[in-house]
Amino acid sequence: MEKITFNSLVVEETQKNQFTRRIAQRSTDDLPDGDILIKVHFSSLNYKDALSATGNRGVTKNYPHTPGIDAAGVVISSKKGDFAKGDEVLITGYDLGMNTSGGFGEYVRVPADWVVKLPKGMTLKESMILGTAGFTAGMSVFRVIQDITPQDGEILVTGATGGVGSIAVSLLSKLGYNVVAVSGKKDASDFLKKIGAKDIISREDAADKSGRPVLKSRWAGVVDTVGGEILATAIKSALPWSVVTCCGMVASADLNINVFPFILRGVKLFGIDSQNCPMDHRLQIWRLFSDEWSLSYPDGFCQEITLNELEHNIALILKGMQQGRVVVHHNHN
Repeated sequence: MEKITFNSLVVEETQKNQFTRRIAQRSTDDLPDGDILIKVHFSSLNYKDALSATGNRGVTKNYPHTPGIDAAGVVISSKKGDFAKGDEVLITGYDLGMNTSGGFGEYVRVPADWVVKLPKGMTLKESMILGTAGFTAGMSVFRVIQDITPQDGEILVTGATGGVGSIAVSLLSKLGYNVVAVSGKKDASDFLKKIGAKDIISREDAADKSGRPVLKSRWAGVVDTVGGEILATAIKSALPWSVVTCCGMVASADLNINVFPFILRGVKLFGIDSQNCPMDHRLQIWRLFSDEWSLSYPDGFCQEITLNELEHNIALILKGMQQGRVVVHHNHN
């Protein structure tokens, strides 16, 4: 097919370990091989995107590169019969935006087995308000509610103003759970209560420094998004037979803990891998979000921006100052 030129955020290495970002025109001929060409209408900004945009080789190995681990749009062409021109689709995870040109470009080309048809009852924008963050929150909540009911006790959500945390708070509240939110932002109380948190504790209060092997038990479930000392404290404070999920390491990748919470209280710790989640479970989570998990969001929860506004928002998310979700809208003319 005839090549298409389009706008894209391009990150370039100008000198060794020195990176710049700019909005540039690219062509569909520049995109990698793949089964499906998609015209992207919406993407979203995640912490991993910000890392890729600053040249973090733990996320993206080769530059120039276009980040964006999420994309939602319309199929332009497909080599696989499961997808047809005009289908509305979304992609989260896999290699999109890491080493494969991502959703901060107006077009992507990807393998068919990365692509999910947009669930009925959900718009493209709604799918990107969720994006990888919402999908990760959904996987975490799904794991907790398999074993824990609202009557079993409080659920702790750490990093609660971030993308994963805020959607986890909203979803758990919708499902009837009593949610306690952890936040390091002193002005976040109103926001967290609007999305469903019943109580809020500070980051300092959520991180025990006593070194004790177990603490007074409180949490029936935990959705942890930060790792490190806060995750270790949550595990040591969990009730017998509770469920703890972990999906992030912005605080630390290290977990300084002993086995006592697991062998004395039967605490269950589950890692959440949303990037490579099997497709059958992926489809199940997206169907839930389009049906009984459908969320409504308060004013200020989601900010819609253009490619030109990414620079400012990348800086905010790297400083831990982003609240809620940021959706990137490609205004195709």
